[in-house]
Parts: sequence; structure tokens; C-alpha cells
Amino acid sequence: MNWRDYITSDPTIMFGKPVIKGTRIPVDLILEKLGNGETIAQLLESYPRATETGLYACLLFASETVKNEVVYAQAG
Repeated sequence: MNWRDYITSDPTIMFGKPVIKGTRIPVDLILEKLGNGETIAQLLESYPRATETGLYACLLFASETVKNEVVYAQAG
């Protein structure tokens, strides 16, 4: 799947934040909710305009976005 088919960024929608195409659902909101344990089924119920494919595209978008970032873990 190509996330670019499902994710867009437009300065006139949500101040240019990446959103699921055809919605005002920001990618970061979906990632946060998944990170807090919500399921795809719960998200689809909460956001009827979202699709399962669109939700998975959010994960691919995030993966590609951070793929080339260098992050240094701090010693605990």
C-alpha cells in the first residue's frame, strides 16, 4: 500500500497537518489513539468517515517519517 494514496496535507485543512484524505482526521490523532490501546474497530466506530486502509496508512506514514531520523536514547 502507498500511504500517499490515503494521507494528504493541505494548508487550508487542519493548518496543514497530515490527515486521512477526504476527512479532517489528523494522522497524529490516530497514532495517539492506537498508542493508547484503541483498536482499529474502535476507531472505525468513533470515526465513521475513516476506513481501515486509511488507518493503516497512518502507520505507514509514521514509519516512513521516522525511518531516517536519528534518535539517541538517554541512559537511564
